[in-house]
Amino acid sequence: MAGVTDAPFRSICSEFGYGLAYTEMVSAKALMYGDRKTKELLLKADEEPEPAVQIFGSDPEAIKYASDYLSRTNTPLIDINFGCPAPKIVKNGEGSALMRNLEKASSVITAAAENTDKPVTVKIRSGWNKEFVNAVEFALMAEECGASAVAVHPRTRDMYYSGKADWNMVKAVKKKIKIPVIGGGDIFTPEDVLNILKLTNCDAVMAARGAMGNPWLFGNFRNVLEGNPIFIPTMEQRVATIKNHLALMVKYKGEYRATLEIRKHAAWYLKGLYGAAELKRRMYSTKSIEEVNEVLEFFVEYGKNTHYQEKG
Repeated sequence: MAGVTDAPFRSICSEFGYGLAYTEMVSAKALMYGDRKTKELLLKADEEPEPAVQIFGSDPEAIKYASDYLSRTNTPLIDINFGCPAPKIVKNGEGSALMRNLEKASSVITAAAENTDKPVTVKIRSGWNKEFVNAVEFALMAEECGASAVAVHPRTRDMYYSGKADWNMVKAVKKKIKIPVIGGGDIFTPEDVLNILKLTNCDAVMAARGAMGNPWLFGNFRNVLEGNPIFIPTMEQRVATIKNHLALMVKYKGEYRATLEIRKHAAWYLKGLYGAAELKRRMYSTKSIEEVNEVLEFFVEYGKNTHYQEKG
């Protein structure tokens, strides 16, 4: 998730037991050109396990360079994103635009697989729109070109993130290919993991937006699979996690960027709780780390005095 899954975010999530995390999308072409900001996306925090690197692009030469470059790092695998629906990505013929061009997509996957000793995985959507659904065909092509696994977000590009993910598409892909299939789409609760595994028989489950402000989701995946109680954080625990997240942001991004970027994360951490709108209002007026911590301390006391957890 661009702008979300940076090193501090992944580090926080790692505390609660995910299996594997991915970097933000990295442009293969920008990496080839030595873009400084692009290389910053590859930063690994001391506090996290080695993340997989997710790249995107439609130029096989750039993909070759990126794959060779990443072969000399400790990343466990290289993932190619064929699912991003963002207009600026699609306009360049990248991301989910390549769902409509299997010939180009195959050259991209082949370029990666032949120029690295790392496993190469791909992330796809159901297709371009309801008239152009080709996830199964794309997955078969990816397997033939050397992909080691396929992650399926079962929405078409024109859906973006609206509507309901059709897990039956994950099931259809799983039935047709031999390599592992990772299922995703609308994974917001621990029960969603049980349901998608039961329906699709996929090999792994991927959470994205469901982890925003909810790193406890990963620990609760394990809890529900092992029959343990679901963990629900208190207000104090939520705020303590926000503070840890903030400290990591300061460490890796500096105080100025940390002050700005913690705002959206704090809103996600407390989304759905009474007082969340007030926290958002106060947080977006902060100008320093000290002010951010003052707002967070206010909500610790607020939580103690109101004795609530969630709306309703």
